[in-house]
Amino acid sequence: MRLETLIMASVLLLGAAHPGEAEDRACAPRAQVVTRLAQQFGETRQSIGLGANNAVVEVFASPESGTWTITVTLANGTTCLVASGQAYETLAEALPPGGKDT
Repeated sequence: MRLETLIMASVLLLGAAHPGEAEDRACAPRAQVVTRLAQQFGETRQSIGLGANNAVVEVFASPESGTWTITVTLANGTTCLVASGQAYETLAEALPPGGKDT
């Protein structure tokens, strides 16, 4: 599964979630989550976007180890882990000519 597809699926799932559901996921204050990702996995923020309900979606990754984590920070400042995995790669793919899939 491509990373972009995974991010879009996460954002769509988040759109169905209510802020009160944060207790059901692995959540903590953002500073604590970012520190843990950096210290335990060597991950730094690689990309950021705005999701449903003003939630901030971020991808953290370690180019050295290949680990990655997708987080969502809710408007109340709580950050939740959405997905994580291995084999992270940075891509900069060009659109097909004429904007059509090939």
